[in-house]
Amino acid sequence: MSCFLSGENDALDIYLEIHAGAGGTESQDWADMLRRMYLKWFDKKSFQSEIISEHKGEEAGIKSSTLKVSGEYVYGLMKKESGVHRLVRISPFDSGARRHTSFASVWVYPAVEEDIDIKVEEKDLRIDTYRSSGAGGQHVNVTDSAVRITHLPTKIVVQCQNQRSQHKNKETCYKMLKARLYEHELQKREEEEQKKMTSKTDIGWGHQIRSYVLQPYQLVKDLRSKIENTNPEDVLNGNLDLFIEGHLQNS
Repeated sequence: MSCFLSGENDALDIYLEIHAGAGGTESQDWADMLRRMYLKWFDKKSFQSEIISEHKGEEAGIKSSTLKVSGEYVYGLMKKESGVHRLVRISPFDSGARRHTSFASVWVYPAVEEDIDIKVEEKDLRIDTYRSSGAGGQHVNVTDSAVRITHLPTKIVVQCQNQRSQHKNKETCYKMLKARLYEHELQKREEEEQKKMTSKTDIGWGHQIRSYVLQPYQLVKDLRSKIENTNPEDVLNGNLDLFIEGHLQNS
């Protein structure tokens, strides 16, 4: 598969962010299902994954979560997973057993090397500390050791809560911020290239990329490659190769 992976960052590790869409418990449960799907796929590939931050939903699932993932060509394999993922199912939270549509967004960006030349000015940052709300690792924080950094010019926000030391969490946040700013620059460059080319543009961040229908029929369909799988349970258990390889061959 690595013969398809020749991008300048394809060999890098990644940060994976998942955010629940509007819709409360429904979408928060869906965000958690997506995270579980990716964790299972990482296990199958023998990739190392670590939960950097997690914000639990009020009743079930997660509002958001960030993972750090290490493995061979993980960015090259995962970069096309960025976008909005849609779930259609009979809601387990609806006593009327009605069909619900839920959305969650996924963002994949490369964990860039330490020596990457990205300037981060202190004056451009707002740093907040807060008490951790989720189990980001073995220990639950009891102090305000979780850290959130907002880069004011770009509105990029990163947060970390998996260490008990505020200093270590801040260090991880800085690394994530550099990675996000680097990815932000790459994205701007790509968008400029795409504007020049009038051929079909790839679907970008904020667009729906894949739908997972559990009821009234069963189908997972990628809206870019048109690849389909009629066994959603299999896909949600981490069998993503069909979709990921399909994108490599079409890119």
